[in-house]
Amino acid sequence: MIKKLATLILSVLLLTACGESGYVINGKIDGQKDGSVYLKIFRNKMFFDVDTAAIGPDGSFTFKGKIDQPLVYALATDEMSDPQPFFLENATMDVTFGSDGSDFKVLHSPINDLFFANFEKASSDENYNIDSLVTKFPTSPVSAFLLYRYFTYSLTLDQLKATRAKLSEDLASCPYVKDLDAIIARLEKVQVGATAPDFSLPDTTGTAVSLSSFKGKYVLLDFWASWCPYCRKENPNVVKAFNMFKDKNFTVVGISLDKEKKYWMEAIQHDSLTWTQLSDLKYWDSQIAELYGVRGIPANVLINPQGVILARNVMGEDLIDALSKELNKDK
Repeated sequence: MIKKLATLILSVLLLTACGESGYVINGKIDGQKDGSVYLKIFRNKMFFDVDTAAIGPDGSFTFKGKIDQPLVYALATDEMSDPQPFFLENATMDVTFGSDGSDFKVLHSPINDLFFANFEKASSDENYNIDSLVTKFPTSPVSAFLLYRYFTYSLTLDQLKATRAKLSEDLASCPYVKDLDAIIARLEKVQVGATAPDFSLPDTTGTAVSLSSFKGKYVLLDFWASWCPYCRKENPNVVKAFNMFKDKNFTVVGISLDKEKKYWMEAIQHDSLTWTQLSDLKYWDSQIAELYGVRGIPANVLINPQGVILARNVMGEDLIDALSKELNKDK
């Protein structure tokens, strides 16, 4: 009897220990006494709800669960304009922030100390050295995330591959590393000199249009979206290029990363984008953006009449110069 009781107690202790091996988020929102807070997971430049908790009269809330490895999640309320990202790990985590998301803190969390020390700079500072962070912290998922999230579109392919190679094999199962490797593999197939992969997308009327239908022309694939301020700023340059060269065997094919047709159509009209416009309205899940390794917009790919890629991401007056040189080279 005593032996059976001891076995039962041991089993309970083991089960309790297993239950405690997950995460507990003890949160406190300053200035908010009710409502809900949402736990969101990051995927492909977007956040998706995974759990909801009620906010108590003292601004407190709690989430509990378990994850396989530290990953980027975010917390948000209906009052916040943007989710606040952080690294979630299987530990007890104390989180505090203001009702508008300001002064967001994860206390006593070394992985988040590293994340917050680098997140803002990596996302906004043109001079930020991601290679230095990866070199110094090759085993940290923070390094992998920041490289994947912010530098797959700003580094050259060779630079990206060199920095990726410095990440530890310990991160082989990290989804950010897997996604990074997939992006590198796609980029290798759409470099200058490669044949542009064919595709088909709906136009503004819902009619499927393929890239191959433009074969025999110079084509600029223009990746943009109505919600992207940098794209809207670049659009006048694309309009100028189109009007200058449309009678010289040149056209533009817009690939929009919009998710709402209404705003897409309004932007086309407002910005006078008179060329073919295509979109699957899947935002960052756009299959054509993925096919061409596009991780930031505006972006473009210039293709010759034989379907060979001549240039990538040539903007502004550089686009005019490149087209002028290419289309007038036989004159």
